[in-house]
Amino acid sequence: MAQKAGRRYVRAFVSGFFVAVPVTVTVLDRLAYVARVDGASMQPSLNPEGASAPDVVLLNRWSVRNYQVQRGDIVSVVSPKNPKQKIIKRVIALEGDFIKTLGYKNRYLRVPDGHLWIEGDHHGHSFDSNTFGPVSLGLIHGKASHIIWPPNRWQKIKPSVPPDRRPMLNWGESTEDEDDDEEK
Repeated sequence: MAQKAGRRYVRAFVSGFFVAVPVTVTVLDRLAYVARVDGASMQPSLNPEGASAPDVVLLNRWSVRNYQVQRGDIVSVVSPKNPKQKIIKRVIALEGDFIKTLGYKNRYLRVPDGHLWIEGDHHGHSFDSNTFGPVSLGLIHGKASHIIWPPNRWQKIKPSVPPDRRPMLNWGESTEDEDDDEEK
């Protein structure tokens, strides 16, 4: 009798396993996953305490499936210099925007179609578009939507672009400042 019960439990476990693994893989591949943020490049927004307490973020893969990102979003992208590495940076400019760079080979640049300009919040400690140029939209891996660790930092991540890093000119789009003025 105990042998039959044991087999039932094993059979239930195995069938549950074969259902759970594909569902988990699908969720991680298509919807969202968690990632630890290492380094100082996104300080103070992420990792304000440095390596002693790294932030863990929820990366939303579903929201970027059609490359729907906006200025100020924090995104994970495949590194243009090392395809085995993912980096996390803030979107500063979208395709068609004119941007003043911080040390790139061209002082002023129009972001090409199908690309975006990303930067770390901690200038000088960031390997970003100022080093390697505009990033292809196809390299976007996910958008950071929430800080989920440490518990004292639980919060939704809101898009924001530092005022001194906003694009100089946007063709065919209104800027955030114009939108704010219209609401007043």
